[in-house]
Amino acid sequence: MIFAEIIVDISVKSLDRPFQYIVPEEMAEEAVVGALVRVPFGSGNRTMKGYIIGLSAEPAYDVSKTKSILEIVKQGVIVESHLLSLAYWMKENYGATMNDAIKVVLPVKQEMKEKVKRTIYPCISRQKMTEKGEQFERKHYKAKARVLHQLLKQEERFEEGVDYNQILHDAKTTAAVVRGLEQEGILSVESQRQYRNPVRKQEETEEIPVLNREQQTIVDSITEDYREGIRKTYLIHGVTGSGKTEVYMKVIEQVIAEGQQVIVLIPEIALTFQTVSRFYQRFGDRVSVMHSRLSQGERSDQFLRAKNGEIDIMIGPRSALFTPFQRLGLIVIDEEHETSYQSEMPPKYHAREVAVHRAGMLGASVILGSATPSLESFYRASQGRYQLFTMRERAGGAVLPKVWITDLREELEKKNRSIFGTQLSEMIEDRLGKKEQIILFLNRRGYAGFVSCRKCGEVLNCPHCSVSLTAHMRQGRVSDLECHYCGYQTAMPSVCPSCQSKYIGTFGIGTQKVEEMAAVRFPGARILRMDADTTSGKEGHERILQEFARGKADILIGTQMIVKGHDFPNVTLVGILAADLSLNVGDYRAAERTYQLLAQAAGRAGRGKKPGDVVLQTYQPEHYSIACAANQDYTGFYEQELAMRQMLQYPPVSNILGVLVLSEKETQAEELAGKLADIMKGYEQVCVLGPTKAPLAKARDVYRQIVYGKCQDYRILRRMKNQMEAFMKNQENYPNCRLQFDFNI
Repeated sequence: MIFAEIIVDISVKSLDRPFQYIVPEEMAEEAVVGALVRVPFGSGNRTMKGYIIGLSAEPAYDVSKTKSILEIVKQGVIVESHLLSLAYWMKENYGATMNDAIKVVLPVKQEMKEKVKRTIYPCISRQKMTEKGEQFERKHYKAKARVLHQLLKQEERFEEGVDYNQILHDAKTTAAVVRGLEQEGILSVESQRQYRNPVRKQEETEEIPVLNREQQTIVDSITEDYREGIRKTYLIHGVTGSGKTEVYMKVIEQVIAEGQQVIVLIPEIALTFQTVSRFYQRFGDRVSVMHSRLSQGERSDQFLRAKNGEIDIMIGPRSALFTPFQRLGLIVIDEEHETSYQSEMPPKYHAREVAVHRAGMLGASVILGSATPSLESFYRASQGRYQLFTMRERAGGAVLPKVWITDLREELEKKNRSIFGTQLSEMIEDRLGKKEQIILFLNRRGYAGFVSCRKCGEVLNCPHCSVSLTAHMRQGRVSDLECHYCGYQTAMPSVCPSCQSKYIGTFGIGTQKVEEMAAVRFPGARILRMDADTTSGKEGHERILQEFARGKADILIGTQMIVKGHDFPNVTLVGILAADLSLNVGDYRAAERTYQLLAQAAGRAGRGKKPGDVVLQTYQPEHYSIACAANQDYTGFYEQELAMRQMLQYPPVSNILGVLVLSEKETQAEELAGKLADIMKGYEQVCVLGPTKAPLAKARDVYRQIVYGKCQDYRILRRMKNQMEAFMKNQENYPNCRLQFDFNI
């Protein structure tokens, strides 16, 4: 008798354990680790889905009381055993149920119906087929005669085979008629599986560039390690336009030459088109893509192609990390600093950490690349945990753009209340006259949550946490300000506490408004807008980017999705509107994310043969993140930001655990958050912040409380997380409360 350990498809902590079932004898061959099954569950024997995570010959309970598996789901996708191990690691490290973790490592939940191409081949000569056709005519077998007539019309393709569906259509007949002719030995039908390929063949081919000295040095070092069996995590810190993608491709060539496979992660679907095009031109149809805009059939087919070893490179956002390659040799994470690599749903994992762990399980290497590395990665590189490479020059002889800073406080003094400063307006006019392209970047992440003074640039911050206070609205007006780390509150002032100006309040503007203003200010300019509204649909991003790349627009307006990795040689001006908005989002990473966004945005200018300019408009030109971004000075920014993190004990020098409490009852959420804070305070090494209302205090009638714990030892935070999970399992007073854990958010 064989017994299966099964995780049932229920994401409830109290049921987060395997249940043992008997494997019926007739299912023994198909009952493998990772298979999807249907089982009777609970006292009512409700039919549930589940995953086999282990097999055993030993019963854990009384066999007479053990239920049997009802069905092995034939169309179910089998999870690779090492991906199940990875799911367990994610469950333990990020706090979630095993069921949640398994769903994450399954980018495709089920196989879709195969797409099959059928071809009809003649089994007899043309002469005999002509005779058969005449015979069918005499016997009034008109449908059979029409099929043979259509086959005989294919002069050149008679022997090569004819499309099955075409014959059915042209002969106005059915599959039964063709099947009858096949049984008579007159023709044969061959079926071949057709994969739905989301990557379209590229017509144009680009010349493979010669690597410069910096690029070649990095390629040589990594490939030499690879040939010698040395597996590491590498961080490539290269200025924008330094040619990091060419380095990736050269290393990938070596990895593929050794029979291994590669995953390339990119942060945005918007980058997919350009990245896949470059890889497809270099590596052909052994490249595929996985992302959320694909149809279920396309996703299923790419999953199977990868599993069957029919592709070498998978490109995509975070979910592509779980591609079921059998011979994974390298994981590349481009723009590794991007927040989109952090999952917002349990388990709240970071793709970088999971990639490093998966690579360690399989003996693969990891390459992280960015012009603006995350503090965590650069800190680990400085400690020797990652190997650091630096690229200081742009590829192809291009030079970094010149950056001009416009102080919006001075513009206000000049009575210019437009979003276009004087210098930016003049430069846009100049580029339009030269038939060069312009990108206008609206840095609006967190745009309306903080309060600032338009005259002096003062932002109201929490005196305890070094983050901006969040404005709370009542009846359309700001009523009070609150810190969502420690709960500090204060009233909304009527004038600026710094300069006594009455120009104090929230600030916000959207891309649609910018588009309208640009159309009025620059009549005749062809304008494209790229945001969530204009990119809906499967190919929304691709369509807009292609139009801009082909010169069908003069100005491209958008938020962060337009400044990540795109390469437009004719863009010679980037205007950054209200550069400091993202400094004030009530988050200890605000300065880091502002520097990254501004440096990345500036990097879109002057990537071709023409020099570029960047106009950076801000109320806080003296802030170190803005000054360093203007000078493309990552090291200077890193040193100042790290000193701030050390002082406040934030990552990467320490670790932080956020525990989110969710409940339909506000009082229960508050009570439970208080009890969890008490558990945290039982650990001497942990500094506790909160509990307080979460930044989003209520969503869909669910109240949300948050409590943070800071500690240098990650293991202590994980132990604390385990204790809180155990507390919830044995807790009867809060049946409607749920917890979510966030490590180093």
